[in-house]
Amino acid sequence: MRLAAIRIATGLLFLCGVVTEINAQNAERINVVTTAVPFLRISPDARAGGMGDLGVATTPDVNSAFWNLAKTPFNEATAGIGVTYTPWLKDLGLNDVYLASLTGYYKFDELQAISASVRYFSLGNIQFTDNLGNDLNTFRPREFGIDLGYSRRLTDQLGIGVGLKYIYSNLAGGSGGGSTYKAGNAVAGDLSMYYNGTNDLGNGWAFGAALTNLGSKIAYTDNADQKDFIPANLGLGTTYTSVFNEQNRITFGVDVNKLLVPTPPAEGDQAGLEAYRSKGVMSSWFSSFGDAPGGFKEEVKEFQVSVGAEYMYNEQFALRAGYFHEDKTKGNRQYFTMGVGVNYNVFGLNFSYLLPSGSGVNRNPLSNTLRFSLVWNLDDMAGE
Repeated sequence: MRLAAIRIATGLLFLCGVVTEINAQNAERINVVTTAVPFLRISPDARAGGMGDLGVATTPDVNSAFWNLAKTPFNEATAGIGVTYTPWLKDLGLNDVYLASLTGYYKFDELQAISASVRYFSLGNIQFTDNLGNDLNTFRPREFGIDLGYSRRLTDQLGIGVGLKYIYSNLAGGSGGGSTYKAGNAVAGDLSMYYNGTNDLGNGWAFGAALTNLGSKIAYTDNADQKDFIPANLGLGTTYTSVFNEQNRITFGVDVNKLLVPTPPAEGDQAGLEAYRSKGVMSSWFSSFGDAPGGFKEEVKEFQVSVGAEYMYNEQFALRAGYFHEDKTKGNRQYFTMGVGVNYNVFGLNFSYLLPSGSGVNRNPLSNTLRFSLVWNLDDMAGE
């Protein structure tokens, strides 16, 4: 009997909000684009979390490397460190499922910077069983990603960034039910661009683009036909900042994201399923823009949209709000967020909250989730 390890862990990730529960009675066909290690697409910092997961073109901060590496050299401080803790499924009474992240950067000069970050996702303790319901073993599934990045300003307004990451995912912890499972490993890269079009006062537009998680498939068994895609993603974003005076400014922004992963074939399409499983990584990035069984109409539904705003007073107090939208046939994540931030000297503290949404089985399991980030901005270069 096959051990349900991968299914259980994946099911928990569904509950985590990476893919939410869909109403089976919906007349439209559900065809969610799924990947392994979806924790790489969970918002890893509270500032972006308060703006509906907006981060590709927002003003640079310590956590820029998670969203757009190219923003890093535009930070005013020489170096920075950020720590974020996000409890997951608190609304369901679970206390051992969480996402923790640590990031930092250092600027050699005004033009170039290096960065490093770690994301760790704990899925709590799970009792594994075989297909007959017999207990096998207890295990604590866990995943993490380690990122290294380099970014450079090409002009006063334009920057680029490149990154490399190692991904580890251990969901089953060994043998069971006649099958042997192993930890999955993968490597990936990031490419990004950032354009800061604001004037000397801070008014104007900024634009960003990021290709993230471009890498190998990941496997949990020795079966070469069972490798899974990781969440390669294209992110495009823009923000507009309006500065009222020296103490007050407000920023509005929009991000659009698209997974560069094949769309699953229609149910019962065995030939399509075999082609899906055997598709190469690089070819899937390009074909993902036109492989949906429902054609262009379905393809458009695979884009996710984040809309957010941030009001800043005296560079010390921030109020944030946002909305995230995903089509009901592609995951159905739709929620509002809000957040606050406080900066004092070189320290900053950010909080974000996902407002309760849905009811019953459709209730968003991330409802009532509070995440917080602590940041240190070291050696303000502007003051040198």
